Amino acid sequence: MSHVRKDIRYLKSWIEDWNRFCRDVLKVRLDSEQQSIISSVQYNPMTAVASGTARGKDFVAACAAMCFMYLTPRWKDGKLSKNTKIAMTAPTARQVYNIMMPEISRLFRNAEFLPGRLLSAGIRTNYEEWFLTGFKAGDDNTEAWSGFHAVNTMFVVTEASGISEATYNAIEGNLQGNSRFLIVFNPNITTGYAARAMKSNRFAKFRLNSLNAENVVKRKLVIPGQVDYEWVKDKVINWCSPIQKADFNEGEGDFKWEDGLYRPNDLFRVKVLGMFPKVSEDVLIPYEWIEIANDNWNRLQEEGFTPSKSCKIGSDVAGMGRDESVLCPRYGNYVPKFEVHQSAGKADHMHVAGMHIIYLSDKKSKAYIDTIGEGAGVYSRLEELGYRNVYSCKYSESAKGLHDLTGQYEFANMRAYCYWSLRDWLNPKNGFGAAIPPCDKLMEEATETHWKFQSDGRIIIEPKEEIKKRIKRSPDYMDALANTFYPFDYDFISDEELLKDFL
Repeated sequence: MSHVRKDIRYLKSWIEDWNRFCRDVLKVRLDSEQQSIISSVQYNPMTAVASGTARGKDFVAACAAMCFMYLTPRWKDGKLSKNTKIAMTAPTARQVYNIMMPEISRLFRNAEFLPGRLLSAGIRTNYEEWFLTGFKAGDDNTEAWSGFHAVNTMFVVTEASGISEATYNAIEGNLQGNSRFLIVFNPNITTGYAARAMKSNRFAKFRLNSLNAENVVKRKLVIPGQVDYEWVKDKVINWCSPIQKADFNEGEGDFKWEDGLYRPNDLFRVKVLGMFPKVSEDVLIPYEWIEIANDNWNRLQEEGFTPSKSCKIGSDVAGMGRDESVLCPRYGNYVPKFEVHQSAGKADHMHVAGMHIIYLSDKKSKAYIDTIGEGAGVYSRLEELGYRNVYSCKYSESAKGLHDLTGQYEFANMRAYCYWSLRDWLNPKNGFGAAIPPCDKLMEEATETHWKFQSDGRIIIEPKEEIKKRIKRSPDYMDALANTFYPFDYDFISDEELLKDFL
């Protein structure tokens, strides 16, 4: 009987302190910020967590779910008197079965003695009304939430920015009795339910900042799988600008790193600080538009999408002192990948021309090559090989007669037109459904490019040299993608050149 009383004492201590259950039973090591989230879920009905990259948001969500699973049911006379049901969901099946469920499985196996059967989609017990399950959220599946009426209910949503309002409404309809609602996400968009949660007094709110991760603070591997010092150091160097003490504003995301003060760009705010992007009106493409296009791409990949259209290829060829030539094939509203050739700072026209030929063998495909600089050599080589579906694209060309999607705006040059056409394509309100692969370099280039109106009312993009100063390289990915919007399918001759020839 003594061991029974001892087990009961342990159980009572775990019920009173969920973090102790995480240590003793799940055998995990949580940092102080993660422990605060566990305590919040223990006591607060609704908790929202915005997180930087690899900061353990899905791991801590799984820990919280396991605590609720095993510390809330109650029995009377050997029968389950207070049942417990947990639903874990995400925007895609991959996120549920490749991210959320493996975390649950690992914790269940760590404990070794917890009751229940581990399944691919959760945990089932001998009691029909006591289980944990995971499934993909979908607007066409809101009725799936109707079965979650129980004394103890918990709903866990990961990648919460990608969940629809309809799904959230269905979940909130079940928040009765002893219920918990935990949402975790990277704060990549400033609109929607998850963004509002971080401003609402209904939610206990947390932000997992990668600068505070133990691996980063201690500069060594303390917690396996968590973000590390070298990764953060690299992002500070490449995504942030040094500032003076007089300019420091912590409320705007400025931070101290080692012996310096820094101001982050939007990429650093989201991926490291766990903050929402701070988009100014003169930014050409907001961070969240890129994220939406990345989500569209991920969905098409899961569906096994194969483009049937011919493609438009935009390319930016590396010159001396630059390492990467970037080729971007676009099939309507779908970009399957960016092809990159490391030229090691030397011209490699033959190889880059060969990259184009793979696509140009389809006569309906068209390649638009920046022929200012090394691209001229690639363009000439393809012409020599007999390809007539390759076109010279010069950003310095006139954009006379060209307008934006609304027909209202005019442009200072071809660069402004192509960049703005890319903006119109990515703008979710225009309904193109743009789909591009996740790419940190493109993300940085797009969100660091600014525009303005000239005195004559035409739109101009800031000089490339200014962008280079901030991102410390040329915006090659942005140029390649923008080139696919070049409007002419023939060698363009400017008005000035025509007039010169005529005279």
